[in-house]
Amino acid sequence: MAANTMAAALAASLPAPQAAPAPATPSYEAIPASMAKVIDTEGEIPIKNIQLDGLVVSKIIKHGRDMASASSSVPAYGLLLGLDLDGTLEVSNCFAMPNSSDEDERTGKAAARYQSAMLRSLKEVQSDDSIVGFYQSTTLGAFFSQTLVDSLAAQRDRLRRGGVVVVHARGNAAFRAFRLTPSFIDAYKRKKFNTQSLIQHRLTFSSILEEVPLVIRTNALMNALIGTFTEATQEPYEDPAGSVIPTLAVPQSSLPPSFSGLDLEPPSYISSNLERIGEGLDDYKTEENNVSYLLRQITRERARADAYVQKRREENAARISAGLAPLPEEDVSRLFKIPAEPSRLDSMLLLGQLDSHAKTLENLASSQLVKTFASRV
Repeated sequence: MAANTMAAALAASLPAPQAAPAPATPSYEAIPASMAKVIDTEGEIPIKNIQLDGLVVSKIIKHGRDMASASSSVPAYGLLLGLDLDGTLEVSNCFAMPNSSDEDERTGKAAARYQSAMLRSLKEVQSDDSIVGFYQSTTLGAFFSQTLVDSLAAQRDRLRRGGVVVVHARGNAAFRAFRLTPSFIDAYKRKKFNTQSLIQHRLTFSSILEEVPLVIRTNALMNALIGTFTEATQEPYEDPAGSVIPTLAVPQSSLPPSFSGLDLEPPSYISSNLERIGEGLDDYKTEENNVSYLLRQITRERARADAYVQKRREENAARISAGLAPLPEEDVSRLFKIPAEPSRLDSMLLLGQLDSHAKTLENLASSQLVKTFASRV
């Protein structure tokens, strides 16, 4: 009784509850009629190609060059910002993510805080702050890794377009864009990469990623800068006697000449590529041995389970013929711990790395052979 009185007193001392104000109707900026058919607000138009701005290209090249000069084995990694318009993913800006020797740092709290701070700063200056994918540099053409697959799969769930990766080969201006295939996404969601799943989804190392056409767009200022570098200037010719002859002008370019293409010595990265291929073969052999060992264990346990079931059936048949009640059926999975079939994803990724190294070695060796035979002619 006293408790009810105290509760009533407390309720009376509290202010009377007020009705919650009705939420204001959100107002959206109307899309101009000229852009209504271009901007895909519902995300129904599939991405057909990717357009990189010249600023993005220069930033990625600089980041990859800085990582290579630091003798770091960690690839350059950053986020791409832009907008998808009428099936074209326009990448207008990018920024680098913190470098770390630990690949798991990309999903850590430090990287998340840095990413949030960068996006907040870009929004304050009214720059593009919509993440559409990420870029990654590669050495000797190999970019297949578990981290890359996990990053693309994570962006597949968070981004409307699923996210893409732009791969930049260090040492040149080669850019390629990729995204996960629908069959691999289905297998990844099921977390099944056994033999039956690979056959069902028709998965190989070459069907994990699909390439997206990529174009590079430069603005007028960058075109003018490149034209200034490549345009030859006429310099007066000066003979050994010291007299200047203005009529004889020698064209000179603003860029210094490069004679690396005339070097007949085999470059060091060919041997590095061969070493990578050897290491990749060793890793693949080790992975295959582990898978074979697990498959032998599965076969052994299944054979024991089948023998147990067959023995129980024979005992029940004998008991029934003798007029006795059969023994109850037991759950074989509780008596025998049959391990699940191992995943083949690591093997596929290693095969993808070996294929990339082999193609890079083919290109390097073919160009070196051409120079060698040309020097003998």
